[in-house]
Formats: sequence, C-alpha cells, structure tokens
Amino acid sequence: MKAIQVEGQELRWNDVVEPPLGVGEVRIINRATALNRADLAQRVGDYAPPPGASLILGLECAGVVEAIGEGVGRVREGDHVCALLAGGGYAEKVVVPAGQVLPIPEGLSFHEAAALPEVFATAYLNLFMEAYLEPGEFVLLHAGASGVGTAAIQLCAAFDNPCFVTAGNTEKVERCVELGAAAGCDRHAVHFVEEVPRWTSQHGMDVILDPVGGAYFESNIASLAVDGRLVLIGLLDGSTAPVALGAMMSRRLRVIGSTLRGRSIAAKSRVMDALRERVWPLIEAGKIRAVVETVMPVTDANQAHQLLSENGTFGKVVLDIP
Repeated sequence: MKAIQVEGQELRWNDVVEPPLGVGEVRIINRATALNRADLAQRVGDYAPPPGASLILGLECAGVVEAIGEGVGRVREGDHVCALLAGGGYAEKVVVPAGQVLPIPEGLSFHEAAALPEVFATAYLNLFMEAYLEPGEFVLLHAGASGVGTAAIQLCAAFDNPCFVTAGNTEKVERCVELGAAAGCDRHAVHFVEEVPRWTSQHGMDVILDPVGGAYFESNIASLAVDGRLVLIGLLDGSTAPVALGAMMSRRLRVIGSTLRGRSIAAKSRVMDALRERVWPLIEAGKIRAVVETVMPVTDANQAHQLLSENGTFGKVVLDIP
C-alpha cells in the first residue's frame, strides 16, 4: 500500500508495508483523513506517537471495512466507518482497535466523516467527561475557529451551554457565532479577560477549554467563576506560566491537563461510545455538522500542512485518498 512518509522537510506518497490485522482490530480501506495540529508537531519531531502506534501521520480516517480480527462484533466487512487513530491516517489502509470505530452518520460523505472523530472526541471528552460540564454553565473556547473549537461550539449549543470564543480575526468570530457561539472576540484586538464579565453578567466562566497555555494561563484563572474548571489541551504558547495559587484556593478552581492520543484503548472506546449515543443522532438530525474548510488530494499533503500552519482555516482540512 501507499502512505505519506516524512523525508527530511518533505511529505512523500511512498510504498510502505501494510499493517497486520490483530485480535480485536479492524482494517479499513481509507478514503479520507483530516489534519490536526498534532500532525504538524509530529512531522518536525516534537510529538512522538504512543508506544506501539503507527509512525505514519494521521489521527482520524473514514473508509470501508475490509476485514475484521478475531472477537470483533462491532462492525462487519463492507461497513462505511470513521475511526479515531493513534496514528496511520495518511495511508491507503488503516488498522485500528474496534472500539475506536464508529459507523459514518447517515447522509455524510467520507470527507465529512473524516473530519469528525478526533475533534469531536477531544471536545466531548474534555467538556463533559473531564470538566463535567452541566447545562447552563458558561464556557470559553480559545481557538474557536479550529477543528476542536468548531466541534465544541456545536456541542455547547446542543447541550444548552452558552459559549464564547476567541479567534484570530473578526470574520472568524462572526462565523463562530453563526455556528452557535453566543459571542467572541478577535484575540489580536481585544483581551478576552476584559470581555468575560460582560459576557457572563459578572459570573465568570465555569469551564475554559484552552489549547494555548503559556501567557493565557493567568488570564484564564482570572476569568473563571467560583468552582470553575480550566482544561488544558495544548501548549501553543508554551508550557510554563505563573500560578495564582491564592485565587485557585479561595475560588476552588481546578486545572485539568488532558490529552487524548496516549489514553488506553478502553478509555478511547468509552469516548467513542459516548459520541455514538449522544452526538451521532444530532449529526444525523442535521443539528451538528462536520465543518470542513477544504478537501485536498493526499499527494498535496505538503500544501495542506502549510495551509493549516498559516492559521487561516475555519474547521478542518481534509485529505482525499483515492
């Protein structure tokens, strides 16, 4: 089979060995994958795959089940599915534990389905399973125009949580509001900590989902309500920051560090099962959608990475795999 391999500074569509099928696993003929910032980091050596995972880039896919391993009853050969991966998505075939595979929601294309698993699993896990978000609580989403951001906006809207965003320009903020956010601000023009009291009528944010870290940390802590939760899912602005211990104690704040990729198969399967139960019906009803910026051939992976790195996208960049 063929897959994208990192050769120096370039991504090449080369011949590679097909992954073997094991007990409890599913082999998928891949039709599409989607980019994530983790791919950019792994490409330059800053984010190694978990032990035992494929070294090929790609954390999600959509395609057709070619074969199932012993003990698999979740899917059958020929099923159209999407999957959450620890690696291997930029390839013609993928092998993945069965618990991380879901049927493609009715009415969606392979391209749309490939844009679902990683971002909706990340958003759902961190909002509802880590932060225990309750209906009516206020949410702040940094990088609202990202894949995770656009997924989280829709989840908040669906489950009755007013959410607010920061994004890279006014146009992106407006598109976030169209998608379901209550309001937002251009991070280059306005500091979000100044807007939070107005957005929440002085209450503060109950949950903040932050892929930025670094300089945002102090402002996040200042923006939280009593019993608020800050969930750190990325460190785009760095891994160190001063900690306001007094504020955390007096307001009973919680800081939760969270990653998805390195979790156990069982943990990832629980997230996927929750998506199938609570989110997939909303997708099939048209209340939640895959947000795709563009679809590009997998052989144009270099250009796709460049597009994502320039921060001009809204939602997901998808790679078509013929």
